[in-house]
Amino acid sequence: MLELGKAGTAGTGKGVLPVLCDGSVVATVQSARWREAATVTVGGRVWEYARHRRELVARRSGDPEGAARLRARQTSAWKGTWAIELEGTTIDVRPASRWKATHRFLMHGRPVAESGTTPGWTPRATVTMDGSLPVDQQVFLLWWEHVVRRRAAAAAAA
Repeated sequence: MLELGKAGTAGTGKGVLPVLCDGSVVATVQSARWREAATVTVGGRVWEYARHRRELVARRSGDPEGAARLRARQTSAWKGTWAIELEGTTIDVRPASRWKATHRFLMHGRPVAESGTTPGWTPRATVTMDGSLPVDQQVFLLWWEHVVRRRAAAAAAA
């Protein structure tokens, strides 16, 4: 299970979120404050996550500005479905539970992951994987879940 940790914990700097897998840090996320963007380090590789038009995209740090290795686009706002392209692999995202705001990630109709939250006063996003995706792609799914939760919280507060 991947879990987004608290900022500044697990040996990360101030304002840096650790991505934990069974208690050990596998990546770090430094989010932009007012934009849906982040700089993510996974195993020594630096990724740039951002919103480009109506999509959430990710590219490696050395890639050209318009390139996107990973992308997520909403396919239906009414149904809450998304399509996430992970370097040639398409993941369909469906709501798993309206009450808990969790999602199920499907590849070729087969579940590969499910989202959740940590317990407590300030729940953080988690994604439980079946292990069929590389860590880079798993971290992108976790960041996508984090962004979707932030959007829902902002809409509820408005």
